[in-house]
Amino acid sequence: MTQPTDAADLSGQTEDDRQGRGPRRAFIRTESGSAAVLLFAALAALAWANIGPGSYERVWQTLLSIRLGDHGVSLDLREWVNSGLMTLFFFVVGLEARREFDLGELRERRRLTLPLLAGISGMLVPVGIFLAVNAGHSSAHGWGAAMSTDTAFALGMLAMLGSRFPKRLHTFILTVAVVDDFVALVVIAVAYSEHIEPVALLVACGLLAALLLVRAGKVRHGAPYAVIGVAAWVAMLESGVDPVVVGLSMGLLTYAYPASRGDLERATGLFRSFREQPTPELERSARLGIAAALSPNERLQRMYHPWTSYLIVPLFALANAGITIDAGLLSRAFTSPVTLGILLAYVVGKPVGIIGISWATTRVSGGRLRPPVGWGAVVGGGTIAGVGFTVSLLIATLAFDGPRLEEAKVGVLSAVVCAFVLTWLVSLVIGALPRPLRSRALLGTAHSVIDLATPVDPDRDHVRGPLNAPVTLVEYGDFECPYCGLAEPVVRALLADFGDVRYVWRHLPLPDVHPRARQAAEAAEAAAEQGEFWSMFDLLLRRQDELKPRDLLAHAAELGLDVERFHEHLRTRRGADRVAEDEDSADLSGVSGTPTFFVNGRRHHGPYDIDGLTAAVRVAKERALLDD
Repeated sequence: MTQPTDAADLSGQTEDDRQGRGPRRAFIRTESGSAAVLLFAALAALAWANIGPGSYERVWQTLLSIRLGDHGVSLDLREWVNSGLMTLFFFVVGLEARREFDLGELRERRRLTLPLLAGISGMLVPVGIFLAVNAGHSSAHGWGAAMSTDTAFALGMLAMLGSRFPKRLHTFILTVAVVDDFVALVVIAVAYSEHIEPVALLVACGLLAALLLVRAGKVRHGAPYAVIGVAAWVAMLESGVDPVVVGLSMGLLTYAYPASRGDLERATGLFRSFREQPTPELERSARLGIAAALSPNERLQRMYHPWTSYLIVPLFALANAGITIDAGLLSRAFTSPVTLGILLAYVVGKPVGIIGISWATTRVSGGRLRPPVGWGAVVGGGTIAGVGFTVSLLIATLAFDGPRLEEAKVGVLSAVVCAFVLTWLVSLVIGALPRPLRSRALLGTAHSVIDLATPVDPDRDHVRGPLNAPVTLVEYGDFECPYCGLAEPVVRALLADFGDVRYVWRHLPLPDVHPRARQAAEAAEAAAEQGEFWSMFDLLLRRQDELKPRDLLAHAAELGLDVERFHEHLRTRRGADRVAEDEDSADLSGVSGTPTFFVNGRRHHGPYDIDGLTAAVRVAKERALLDD
């Protein structure tokens, strides 16, 4: 890393945060933050529809045509939002689903089973309730409006409840919601698409197949994908199937992978060439080399997710949430099977479906498949999943019109309020429990995904702290990295605050940006040969600008080491194999930057300030005690 130059650089972020390799956290943070904008847009739609109901409908029914010669697409503004812009929303949902499958919790395929079953059961039970309430009515056709969780609202409301629920509940709900969205789109395509044109549908499928060929050719430019995507969208629209399916399909086809050290080193070399000779050709090479180090999935999420969360989904709410509310509507709605069916489906059906299948799966599997959080958190997740908004309104506009559409909207909005109140009450009950019971209710006993590929070996690793500690903090670091220098006093304070944490340092020199880091790591190993690894460790991180060979010899003399023996160790590079072993273990764990921390084998993606690491260690300690 280069030397930090201002206060913003000293923010206590891991290398993952600085280089954007915490995509799940970024996704959840963006979804949570956008909930306030989404709520404001829904309230604005309600205000607009009640202050100027005529103007509200006139604006959204305005026809907009895009034509190229004799061909074109003509939709009203609401349809452009619902079928056009929402395609990008489902594209981002597909990207996140693919990222979870490639890199997240679901890379252990057995962990897909429970959220998949929870997502499906959390849709089937609400649909069953809606159909029971609407039995014998033509409104039963609108069953699809009673099944899908709104990701942004659900995560946003969990964020509003702060630390009442563990962060892993966000991931669990996110995975369930992705299943929700995928099934909902299948439902839209099958149940709410009329007058299917087979030829146009085949063309759309052929274009998506062509997308696979372009990807197989390792084409990284966005233009071919954009052209194929737009053409597939038009073909799907002409086929009679809602074209938002194209967005989800393209997202699921966009693979995710971590940045490798080799790619990053090549990017560094290209940038240095440009620095030495700033020509347009080298600028383009450097730019493409940096882009190539990141997976397309991650780059596209960073590009489109803020737009979908802060603009497109709120715009969808503005276009669809507006209803003229009066005593007559409320009186009619709360006696209507449409309103009651949607309300009961979300408030009762969602929790029953998710909690019930989670419990049943845990029992049937003998505990091998269980939620990643405690049962109290599962209950809170079930109630917050009753927030149905975006997809629910989308299907309602396809299934209903006139008074019944208004009744459906009342049901959807009422379910949002009730789901939040129920989740808040659950959090109050859990908060009133004694601490041991509260920890078990929130954290559970499911084993975490272990990100650290090479387990800690006290006979080999450099360990500071009690060997039998319940919590192990592993850091991959570079003695010349200024951020590792900033992290050192934080780790020292953490070890002082917790007497039962062991700390492990593993070498990850980055010679392409820190030319003296590898020899400094070998100097630490030379000191370890004389039993003074940690003394040399402390000295190297305190004096990061003194890592030349003569400086290293001076450090050895200052520590009272046998300087000749130390020098011979450095000259023959006896520590090189030991450093290389750490580098190999970093590659196996997907580590490419410093500092990178692991807490009990799980990668820490948050800030490495004292508060961030303390929180991670405290949670790991509580979970370790529960496992015992």
